Amino acid sequence: MLRRRMRIGRGFFHVFVFVAFVFCGIAASNQRTVPHFQPMSSTEPVERKYAPDRNVDIQNIIIDVTPDFKERSVEGTTTIKFSPISKDLTELRLDAIELLVSSVTGSVKIAGYTVGDKAITITFDKPIKPGTETTVVIKYKAFPKDGLSFRTPELGYKESDIHVFSQGESHTAPYWYPNYDYPNERSTSEVICHVPADMTVLSNGRLISDETDKKSGLRTVHWKQEKPHVNYLIALVAGKFEKIEGKCGDIPIAVYATPSNIKYAEGTFKNTAKIMEFFNKEIGVDFPWNKYYQVAVADFGASGMENTTLTVIADRTLATPDFENIRSNDFLVAHEMAHQWFGDYVTCKDWSHVWLNEGFATYYEKLYDGYANGKDQLLYSLYNTAESILANKNEQRPIVFRAYADAEDQFDNRAYGKGGWILHMLRCQLGEDLYRKCVKEYLVRYGLSSAVTEDFVEIIEQLSGRSWDRFFDQYVRLGRFPELNVSYEWLQGEKLAKITVEQTQKPVNNVDIYYFPVKIRFVVNGKAVDEEISIDSKKQDFYFPLAGKPAIVLFDPDYTLLAQVTFKKQPQMLYDQFADKSNVIGRLQAIEQLKENTDAETVKKLKDALNGDPFYGVRIQAASALKDMKTDEAFDALAKSLKQSDARVRLEVVSDVGSIYRPESLEIILKTLKEEKNPAIVSDCIGNLGLYQNEKTKGLITEYLQSDSFRSMYANSAVGAIRKLDDASFAGRLEEAIAQRQNIFPVQLVSSALDTLAYISRNEKDKTKAREFITDFVNSKNPKIQEGAIRALGTLGDGKSLAVIESFCSKEPQLPIQRVANDARDKINKAKPFNPEEVVKLTQSVEQLKKDSDKMQQQLDDLKKQLTATGKLKESKKAEPNDVNEPSKNEESEPEDDD
Repeated sequence: MLRRRMRIGRGFFHVFVFVAFVFCGIAASNQRTVPHFQPMSSTEPVERKYAPDRNVDIQNIIIDVTPDFKERSVEGTTTIKFSPISKDLTELRLDAIELLVSSVTGSVKIAGYTVGDKAITITFDKPIKPGTETTVVIKYKAFPKDGLSFRTPELGYKESDIHVFSQGESHTAPYWYPNYDYPNERSTSEVICHVPADMTVLSNGRLISDETDKKSGLRTVHWKQEKPHVNYLIALVAGKFEKIEGKCGDIPIAVYATPSNIKYAEGTFKNTAKIMEFFNKEIGVDFPWNKYYQVAVADFGASGMENTTLTVIADRTLATPDFENIRSNDFLVAHEMAHQWFGDYVTCKDWSHVWLNEGFATYYEKLYDGYANGKDQLLYSLYNTAESILANKNEQRPIVFRAYADAEDQFDNRAYGKGGWILHMLRCQLGEDLYRKCVKEYLVRYGLSSAVTEDFVEIIEQLSGRSWDRFFDQYVRLGRFPELNVSYEWLQGEKLAKITVEQTQKPVNNVDIYYFPVKIRFVVNGKAVDEEISIDSKKQDFYFPLAGKPAIVLFDPDYTLLAQVTFKKQPQMLYDQFADKSNVIGRLQAIEQLKENTDAETVKKLKDALNGDPFYGVRIQAASALKDMKTDEAFDALAKSLKQSDARVRLEVVSDVGSIYRPESLEIILKTLKEEKNPAIVSDCIGNLGLYQNEKTKGLITEYLQSDSFRSMYANSAVGAIRKLDDASFAGRLEEAIAQRQNIFPVQLVSSALDTLAYISRNEKDKTKAREFITDFVNSKNPKIQEGAIRALGTLGDGKSLAVIESFCSKEPQLPIQRVANDARDKINKAKPFNPEEVVKLTQSVEQLKKDSDKMQQQLDDLKKQLTATGKLKESKKAEPNDVNEPSKNEESEPEDDD
């Protein structure tokens, strides 16, 4: 580690040798055999992020825009009303990314303004006193690279479906209007949009006016959100849409979709009112806005976005009745609607607390699922989420985390899945009624404002009378989760059941013990006996007197604890647990262990469950377990269980059979392709054709590649099959399909097809044809296809693509295309073969540098001797502490940088 200051002499040499070693190490690190020096780590600490200071209180923002659909630009005028908070204000900084500002005026005299790449700074002629209401008006033009997306024929979309939509979270709104872009500030907002008369305009809040100018022919629509909300929730959607209306009590509900998609919208969003009714009752605070609209747009980056009163949904989530129960949007509708309370009505103050938005939405989505489909469904959803959390043992970051590089880094399973599980554990420990009371108070107290985790904790402590510091320290402020080894022993003579619980997780921040309550259930003679225990040590033994030896022993039978639990049991106890229809989690956990056995009895029980268990999730897990066994008997059990009335189970069985390479599997795939009507199941079969290298299957893959289907699902699966085959002979067929059907394929499919072309061509000696074909898409007008093409060049791994890729790279990437380009460049560079000549040259340079430094040191020593001999050095004695080799006492005592 280096000090802040460099010194001449030996220190100069050490710096350059360090740099040279690092450079050589990086060059050599791509090989298994490296020179005697190892590469130095380039990992640097990330600055902790906090909410910025609020110098002004923004009361209202008016965004008046005219989109140009041909030019894909907007002419805009943004009016911001604000007042300084505590100090005289001499200048106002607003977030504005690459806006072409033409003028700035205001209610006070403006001395001038400066426009940068990321902000506009307005300087006032005289300081504005705190509390003085002031207005600034900024006129500008924007060609948004993010934040506002056009869907036009020039980009490959239908003329009849032309539209534009915004996406503000987390920091993309400044690409199309100037603003204060952080969630610790709220204001009312107005959006005024001018479009052709046949277009619809949607935005937040209440419709103020909708008029058409006879001279210009433009339709002007004015929306106003009269309740304050954070900036990233401001929304604009405009274009050719059709509408389906409804109501929930007094709240207007509507769904909008483009003309080509409206026929799918009604079925997809049919339960919106039912979900709102459930949330009103469950949350205890009625829907807090004046309307709730949902609009499906093309190629939306996420699945949905919860703008106040106007949720934007990706049209790829729409489905037809043919999918049966495999595709349902209820979870998505519930998640985004829950945000209207959690995230919109109360918003996290900064991104380190984003779990207050996403964790709540995730958990309430699950609560609705349990309400609509039964408690087993709620538990199964929690089970699947827990599996994804527990599988990531390398995740050390806590939920509340400030050392992130980009706000988007916070939107992961810590905020969503683990955040939801935190609420589930709270609900179980508090009890449902007290939990609801806490959540209602949280919304009442912090409604229309921002909050942090401590605000929520304070309410729980006030209403429960208990301290929750340890709970939130363990699960929210520290990373990881408990890892437990549980064992059971029956002591016949004493008629005691012995339970041992040992915590095996690695310490995080020197904390290696979790404290929590948990229940143990013993089933004796058909009756359940529950015992509460408290875990507070590394290893604990518990003894319980029972009337007889239990047939079933369950740790946390009600599924209230997020933990990795290993509890090995004898086969008969597992069979009894598996047969208990009253506990779905017990059955799922039994399957986890039973699949490790491959005996005939276990296979039979799994087959019976696959065809007879009352809950579909257990049937799905039983099928998956049979697949994992990889025996002839298990395969036969699967193959004889294809007839399933529940499409979700049928998909699992067909998929599991098809994923096993054997002639019988191929026969089942081909038979299913002829008989099955469900597009999701057909698509899965097409994908599994990629396991078979024969002309018949290759011919089928080619047919499906060129076929028409709902959202080109079959072509998409064919592309996946080609990738599995990894057969370069498909390159020509892929190129033909992409060239002929790029305006039919969804954008994501064009991108994945390009990447698959690159993948199957990556080992070819001559990559010219593939490289040139992919490079033609690098300058596509559609940014998503651009990104796909650049990503594909990285997959191709042709060094001749580097110049093209690097033209899109950035040292500080802000846009998705820059991040993709950086990744593609790095991928190619890492794959470069080791060149020993480069290391030899670097080593020679280092040796020469050492010689030069030694010569310089000798010259300095000679100069010192000469000065001493002439007596001149004595006059400079005070300077000795700053000698080239010895640091001063002051410098020595300075702390070293951690950078």
